[in-house]
Amino acid sequence: MKGTIFVELIKMAEDAFGEDVVDIALDNANLDNGGAFTTVGNYPCSELIKIVTAFSELSGISSEKLQRMFGHWMMKHFVENFGGSFEGKADSFSLLEAVDGQIHVEVKKLYPSAELPAFSTDRISDDRLVLTYSSPRPLVEFCHGMVEACLELYGQTAEIARSPAPHPANATNFDIRLNG
Repeated sequence: MKGTIFVELIKMAEDAFGEDVVDIALDNANLDNGGAFTTVGNYPCSELIKIVTAFSELSGISSEKLQRMFGHWMMKHFVENFGGSFEGKADSFSLLEAVDGQIHVEVKKLYPSAELPAFSTDRISDDRLVLTYSSPRPLVEFCHGMVEACLELYGQTAEIARSPAPHPANATNFDIRLNG
């Protein structure tokens, strides 16, 4: 995983819990690199999971909730740093539909070695979209947080139901139904 993800996770934790808690969590996580991350480095996802687990143990907040919080944080980061990716997207569904075909194409230009999850969409109606997220990494909750943050970005609310997708392997369907 790209180092920017690790750097942003640590920034989120510092904002939420303070630098002292972050230092303790990074020590407790028993990381291969001692907790030193750079935005341009590449690190195993297992290290990210260790960090989230350490924050969970210190804060009492479940790992799942922390991943969702991080999804919200990263959406703000993407909006602030990659605003061009959001131009011309009128609503959350338009943005979600553009992840694989547009946004990830641009990410690959910046980071050719990035191993990105796959997103496919099926617009059922004006107020319903099924997003299929596929990744070998255990980050479904992070993705869920990103979907929630996407809806918030456009001032939309929705019911989000999740279910395993039969294909591809390691995939989850997010059935998103807009409210009102």
